[in-house]
Amino acid sequence: MSIIVNLDVMLARRKMSSQELSDRVGISPANISILKTGKAKAIRFSTLDALCKELDCQPGDILEYRHD
Repeated sequence: MSIIVNLDVMLARRKMSSQELSDRVGISPANISILKTGKAKAIRFSTLDALCKELDCQPGDILEYRHD
């Protein structure tokens, strides 16, 4: 897929665990894992908004487009 999810990079930059992000955002740890591993097929804007608020970042910091 051409869309890359850099959630693991943002977690490392913020020195935050997946579990801590899960607790703060209200997303299950399993769904955080799906996002981190790039297996997600979609993401809701409300989820992206919550992630950006907690990680203090822009959507472009989490999502990246790479031409195949």
